[in-house]
Amino acid sequence: MSSRLTPERTDELYAAVLRLLTELGYDKLTMDRIAEETRSSKATLYRQWGSKEALVVAAFDAHAPEVPSVVETGSLRGDFLALYRVINEVDPDIALAGAVLHACQTHPTLAESLHDRVIASRVGVVDEVLRRAVARGEIDPDNPAIPFLVPTLVGPAMVRELIERKPADMTYLAAFLDAVILPALGITTTP
Repeated sequence: MSSRLTPERTDELYAAVLRLLTELGYDKLTMDRIAEETRSSKATLYRQWGSKEALVVAAFDAHAPEVPSVVETGSLRGDFLALYRVINEVDPDIALAGAVLHACQTHPTLAESLHDRVIASRVGVVDEVLRRAVARGEIDPDNPAIPFLVPTLVGPAMVRELIERKPADMTYLAAFLDAVILPALGITTTP
């Protein structure tokens, strides 16, 4: 992206794209509608992002919580709590998540782009946390729960408000970690 748009204007544009995506769905979201809503020219949008898909991916990437590339507290529990703190800083937008999930089911290239630009690096951080826990001897590398950890870590933060009408605050996330995730990994004591 060139420097024609200020960071503030880019943030406004991304917010509008995500709002429209939530309201309309990916199929009905058009560059014309984005241009109209953001008082931008369609030519500028195409020049900056090239396609609706690229613009949506960039907007979602800007909205997603920034996960540190290294999370290392010395224990698996501490590392997971550090990741939860990052997740907990962003209010989950269930409607947006639903719109993105639906779009990914019907548009494989969008799903691939989101995975490559947004998801893979964040999953890589969790994978590294697990590799270090294995190296420290905290968990067995063959534990059958390991492949299910990423959705299990993210799920409570995303859906507790929807299911229980309560926020997934750090108290809840720590209790979930201690009651579900750590025991599934064979860790029965907590600090």
